[in-house]
Amino acid sequence: MSGFTVPADILPTLIGVVVLAAVTTVVLMAFRVPAVWAPVRAIARGVVQLAVISVILTGIISSPVWIAVALCVMFTIAASVATSRTGWSVRTAVMMTSSIAAGVALAGAIVFTTGALELTSRYALAIGAIVIGNAMTIATLTGRMLTTAVVDHWDEVEGWLALGGTPRQSTIHMARRAVRDALIPSIDQTRTTGLVVLPGAFVGAIFGGISPLEAGRFQIVVLAAIMAAGSLVAVLIATWMGDVRVKPQPVR
Repeated sequence: MSGFTVPADILPTLIGVVVLAAVTTVVLMAFRVPAVWAPVRAIARGVVQLAVISVILTGIISSPVWIAVALCVMFTIAASVATSRTGWSVRTAVMMTSSIAAGVALAGAIVFTTGALELTSRYALAIGAIVIGNAMTIATLTGRMLTTAVVDHWDEVEGWLALGGTPRQSTIHMARRAVRDALIPSIDQTRTTGLVVLPGAFVGAIFGGISPLEAGRFQIVVLAAIMAAGSLVAVLIATWMGDVRVKPQPVR
């Protein structure tokens, strides 16, 4: 890790982050939003975690084995977060872990077997981390939206069941809406890329010295991979959770 150096502009960066965090807190406090300190805690954790991972990656970026280990750790944390956000249980943990794994594996296999990106440690880490993070978010949204919909429309579900419908038939419309809504952030990001949003992968690639054309190629592959992984993750979770036989507990 001898190649790691502390950036000279780290102090202004920290000051800017602190000011932004303070603004976030003041705005939320003024509107009396619950869990007002959650964003600040998230920023603080992000600062520490990014500092640690920056040091670690400096030493392992060229090692395929350690890159694989890092991706496994990221995946484990992502599955754990998605599980806790949806309601912790062994069944939910298995559902989230298997669904996210399937989505990430499918997207990665397509990207590297088609030659869209060369299979190198750097590309594997970059696209793996991005897809895992987005799959986690889509999994969380799908699980929470479907659970909330079932709880809010439980009378409708019971009505279907009383008429002889299967549990999946009673929730299929809610499941489809949950999948659609969970994908909306990713769809909007993809359709507005270059017009409204310059994604982090694109900007980071340019800062890293890659030409804008090459950065754009990398970014569109990333966006397509997110859509493929997210679609499979959302459908698997909606299918798994659609077999409702008792009223679920509301998500918190």
